[in-house]
Amino acid sequence: MPTYEYNCRNCDHEFELFQQMTAPVKRKCPECGRLTLQRLIGTGAGVLFKGNGFYETDYRSESYRKAARADKDAATGANGKSDSGKPDKTSSKDKASSDGKKKSPSAKAASS
Repeated sequence: MPTYEYNCRNCDHEFELFQQMTAPVKRKCPECGRLTLQRLIGTGAGVLFKGNGFYETDYRSESYRKAARADKDAATGANGKSDSGKPDKTSSKDKASSDGKKKSPSAKAASS
């Protein structure tokens, strides 16, 4: 149910009223009692998802996600540290496997 804004043309009383879309437009002002009430056209409200599981980036396009990934990769230097000097968030296990020091069981089976 939407919230409608009303304004009295006689006494300039303004208020909001939460009512169904199918409800008739109010005409009588609650302040002065005259039939000079006018429903105003509001700007409306944007949809905002709140709560767990809703994130701003959930509905981004694939091209946006690719560009964001490329920016993140460009910001991370070859030394495993970002431009801010903080270490990269990959685990030591991931780093060891990418350095070739440890092989996964499937890689060992393939090499023998």
